[in-house]
Amino acid sequence: MAVYFYYGDEDYLIDSQIETMRSKLNPDFLSMSYQVYDNPEYPDLINILRTPPMMFGDSLFIINSNKYFSSQKTYFEDNELADIEDALKNNPEALNVVFVVKLDREEGKKLDTRRKLYKILSKFNCEEFQAFKTYKTDEIANWVRKLAKKKDLILKNDAVDLLVEYLGNNLRQFDVELDKLKLMAYPEKTVTKNMVEDISVSNQALFNITELIMKNKKDKALLEFKKLTDKQYPLKILAAIQTMLRKWILLKTSSASPSELSKIVGMHEYVVKQTLQKLKNTSTADLVRLKQNLYSAECKIKSGMALDLISEVEIALIR
Repeated sequence: MAVYFYYGDEDYLIDSQIETMRSKLNPDFLSMSYQVYDNPEYPDLINILRTPPMMFGDSLFIINSNKYFSSQKTYFEDNELADIEDALKNNPEALNVVFVVKLDREEGKKLDTRRKLYKILSKFNCEEFQAFKTYKTDEIANWVRKLAKKKDLILKNDAVDLLVEYLGNNLRQFDVELDKLKLMAYPEKTVTKNMVEDISVSNQALFNITELIMKNKKDKALLEFKKLTDKQYPLKILAAIQTMLRKWILLKTSSASPSELSKIVGMHEYVVKQTLQKLKNTSTADLVRLKQNLYSAECKIKSGMALDLISEVEIALIR
């Protein structure tokens, strides 16, 4: 069939592409026809690539390949690379092979295209999946509209704008939120701004909570948190705050320029500058301690050790 090479820092698009391919396989034999391998060594990789045709139709093999490109030295010898290229050129007719490299968006690193393995894989169906720049809101909005159309939804322009404001370039979260909005709008198909406000955690609300904690106004922070729990599940709020804290810690501890930081944390350069100014009098130690407290609360909740979800988060916020 075909060989594919998917790489980039937008893992949602990579996963979506693979899922589309997976959906075309015979569902009765999926456990055998769909296989995922993590950085197999040379002997195993060659065996995978030379798998003989099977009786139940096409097969799809996913080769997670991050280690092939992250190692300081060449992962395969030249003679091994020659064998791999030969196997790819002559792969069985009923076999689709997808090499996947998912890059960490926050690290801002690019794939090393000088590697011999890249030069081999790029000869086939090679595609890079890049995350949208957070400041390119029009591009993100157009993508959201297309995804909504696939879900048979109609989004009002102000609803799209608000979703983009809340979620930035988090495509996976857009998918989740649109599914919720579809249920909310049913039996209608049109999504309004009010519906988005009802289901989404506002970045500004999260910022307010965390900023109030940093200013030691914990009573007001708890009031803001309680307001959010009327609309959102506590774990979702917890995860969102932790994501924001992780970005703040990166901003505080990095010596990179605002433009470089923008790429690392996925925020517009102007927002980076604003955030750094607001965090000027906030200690990194306080941010780290709060993040650790929230992580402990999350572990307790997920392990069933927390008696009350909301109280567990509240304790973590004011501890």
